Amino acid sequence: MKHLLYIIIICCLFACAEQPKDVTYKDELPPMYPDYANVTIPKNIAPLNFLLRGDFEGVQVTATCNGKQMQVTERGNSVRFDLDDWKDLLQHTAGKSVNVTVTAKTGGKWYAYKQFTWQVTADTIDPYLTYRLIEPDYEIWQNLTLRERCLETFDERVISDYNLVENRCMNCHIYGNQDPSLSMMYIRGEGGGAILNRNGKLSKLGIKTDDMVSGSVYYCFSPDGRYITFSTNIIIPAFHSMPKKRLEVFDTKSDVYVADLENNVIIESPLLADSTILETFPTFSPDGKSIYYCAADATPLKTNNIKGLQYVLVRIPFDPITASFGERVDTIFPLPRSTQRGALRAKNMRDTNERYLSETDKEHPSSVCHPKISPDGRYLLYTVAHYGTFPIWHPETDLQMINLKTGTIDTLAIVNSKKSDTYHCWSSNSRWFVFASKRDDGLYGKPYFCYIDSNGKAHKPFVLPQENPDFYDNCLKSFNAPELGRGTLPFDAMDISRAMKQDIIPFKKK
Repeated sequence: MKHLLYIIIICCLFACAEQPKDVTYKDELPPMYPDYANVTIPKNIAPLNFLLRGDFEGVQVTATCNGKQMQVTERGNSVRFDLDDWKDLLQHTAGKSVNVTVTAKTGGKWYAYKQFTWQVTADTIDPYLTYRLIEPDYEIWQNLTLRERCLETFDERVISDYNLVENRCMNCHIYGNQDPSLSMMYIRGEGGGAILNRNGKLSKLGIKTDDMVSGSVYYCFSPDGRYITFSTNIIIPAFHSMPKKRLEVFDTKSDVYVADLENNVIIESPLLADSTILETFPTFSPDGKSIYYCAADATPLKTNNIKGLQYVLVRIPFDPITASFGERVDTIFPLPRSTQRGALRAKNMRDTNERYLSETDKEHPSSVCHPKISPDGRYLLYTVAHYGTFPIWHPETDLQMINLKTGTIDTLAIVNSKKSDTYHCWSSNSRWFVFASKRDDGLYGKPYFCYIDSNGKAHKPFVLPQENPDFYDNCLKSFNAPELGRGTLPFDAMDISRAMKQDIIPFKKK
């Protein structure tokens, strides 16, 4: 009875929402948060609910396209679209532009703001997103959860909970080719390991040998799912003496390997385990025949010259049939200006970095992190910062994209902000990518989505929609390491807890 009464009251409130009258037009966009004006969206995204910043007494939104119309009138300053009406609108307008008008009442008067558009694309985005929720601070890693969100609705569930794993540090969850039947995450600390998901069967792996500097940290599946390439890193946090810089995090040692998940062996190359070179962030090419990673000369660490840690993007061949590395490392970005094409062996890393720094702005060189190749093999997306290997703490960090067929570099001006824009993941159709951005306040990371059209043009990104328009104002967690998936994962937090009790499966060197 109480539930029915509540529904009746809500319906009456909606019915009594005031309609605009005596409207004054403003030649400016509405003070909308999140900023959903003039964005490109997939036809399968959840409603773009938003609020108006300021003291508003009512708001009406009208969205039209070729005779199709959706209208919402609300009391106050918040706008929530009906899910069914929203889906109907997007299905009928895929491939078209929707015109949106916001009319709002403030100070007893109605104002119609400048019209904007939603470009609805028929290129869908992978419908699931996983991420880690974590406090945006430097000393806290406890009380973590890993979560899965359906992008077509507002449904969310926990896939790993700190309460069920003894409050351990949980590293990010990744997919194999955005396939929910193949994924992996890490539970750190004593008794932890890599939790591998194969078709819902979970195994706890110990991907480490005694002569490695650490267990695996950053990793990526091969296209067929048999291998992962991973880095081992000794990571050091340090405070800056300058008040504008909060924290620096850097590697003192790091190497790159490949693990064979079928035979439980680790494959190494002397070119990727050189103590004078720092290697990290490895990723497979879509054909599985190359591994891209980032590398830097370790010499600056001897003089505490953290700004001298300049990572370049390199590539080494890998033969998935013989499970062996090639004997040549090629520099992909940045190349010395004196050469059109360049080869980089590990022993020549120092000379290459010195040539590059001598030919660019030494105060603002580009250090590369997080290379990710689109599934169609056309683009390579990465981040650039002034220096170092932990760009999440660098507000100058931007995304860039290389066209691997032409070599053209896109600085993605429409995508980047004045704050940190970092970790990213491609959708399986290579038309979308998600990335973490601190553009709102420089502190809290949020997942943003960007469309890459058939011509390779990037479109204005938009933040993950939430059912409650003021969600981000009240959320005290950062969204960390967002990853797109093609379907829902076949396990939950209780399954992860049970997997932690398994005996660990050891690995050995090949």
